[in-house]
Amino acid sequence: MNCEQANRVDLVDYLNSLGYQPQKITGSDYWYLSPFRDEKEPSFKISRNKNVWYDHGPGKGGKLVDFVMEFYRCDVSEALQKISSFHPHNNFQNTIVRPQFHLHENSLVDSKDARETAIKIIAAKQPIQDLMLCRYLFQRRINKSIADSYCHEVHFTNGDTDKIYKAIGFKNNAGGYELRNEYFKGSSSPKYVSYFDNGAKNISVFEGFFDFISYESMNKNQREDLTGLPNRHMNFLILNSLSFFERSLLLMEKHENIHLFLDHDNAGRKCTSLALKRSLNFKDESKLYKGYKDLNDWIMNFGKLEQKIYVGQKRGRHL
Repeated sequence: MNCEQANRVDLVDYLNSLGYQPQKITGSDYWYLSPFRDEKEPSFKISRNKNVWYDHGPGKGGKLVDFVMEFYRCDVSEALQKISSFHPHNNFQNTIVRPQFHLHENSLVDSKDARETAIKIIAAKQPIQDLMLCRYLFQRRINKSIADSYCHEVHFTNGDTDKIYKAIGFKNNAGGYELRNEYFKGSSSPKYVSYFDNGAKNISVFEGFFDFISYESMNKNQREDLTGLPNRHMNFLILNSLSFFERSLLLMEKHENIHLFLDHDNAGRKCTSLALKRSLNFKDESKLYKGYKDLNDWIMNFGKLEQKIYVGQKRGRHL
């Protein structure tokens, strides 16, 4: 069973098999007490005609594979094993006529209902040749050969339109892509992490793939990387979403040293703080780009902040 097949399984039937019953039904929306925490008012919704879920508490959602990964705290392969063993008994009853479910690959999923969209990958190729995408890489200060090593030029459709779009695509370990161009930021399903195992004892962890390829661009042809270790003696984990941080901790902790390159925002600082309290093996590398949003922001704007401060100080002397 693959992710596409697993996500065809009816979410209402699957939750019923786990013992969860809807507290109320409004049209095709089924409301539950969240399976992820104790609560008195239902905040977990399944949109049955789209077969997606959304938990209003943490603001997370997705399809069945995402739910099983979150519910069992497991990876994609284990989630698929659990779903493949599921056999619906058709014993769910309700007083409202049950809408017949048909999965359409290109049906548009409201972003409020799921983190996945109706993005369909048409082609993924290397090297990246589209001039607009090459210009975008240049604007982001990314070395082209590094981008060609890790990324693809992806052609895709979005929603019920036949229009084909192009983006820089970064593949995760479950086969989905993170997609970026100058005007678009999104992903194809399934959403998951990207892990590069180079057989090293140390690992560097990045929130997004542009930070990772920024890191690799800076380290190109260097004997040592930004952590001070000999170059290439490093495994890499790109989270692609901070929602994967906690469930990836066991993978990180298989390494002797864990170097965190997370964003300078509340969510990034929270995850970094959690890790530093957990073990002395975690290292906060975000001090390298202090004053900037993330590593890529630093290499794009290096020197501009210092120049702004200098100009401000210079003006102050004339007041």
